[in-house]
Amino acid sequence: MSKMRYIIMQHAAGQLEFVEMPSDYAYQLSALNLRLHKEISKLTADVVPTLPRAIAECDQLDLLEEQYAITGGLDYINQLERSFASVKEEHYPLVALLTEIRALQAQLEQWYEEEELI
Repeated sequence: MSKMRYIIMQHAAGQLEFVEMPSDYAYQLSALNLRLHKEISKLTADVVPTLPRAIAECDQLDLLEEQYAITGGLDYINQLERSFASVKEEHYPLVALLTEIRALQAQLEQWYEEEELI
């Protein structure tokens, strides 16, 4: 069984999301989240995705409230890619952000394939 890490994300309204990532890729998701937050304000599109903020990482996670669930890393990155791919941006080079998202997406797809989890 591969070691997993958990990235705790906080949405603007305060709700939490817990994303399970292979430990070798957790830092990449946290770093990508920080970069997207830095760059999202530069987008000029009418509709821009809202992003939760990565607030913590941990090795073990026991959820004690039924209202919370763990989101798989590939599911999270697929949703992130869809939300940024749908942005109608004309001025900011959105392709650079999409390239970073898709690079992590491809790495995760390969990891899950090698682990035979998909």
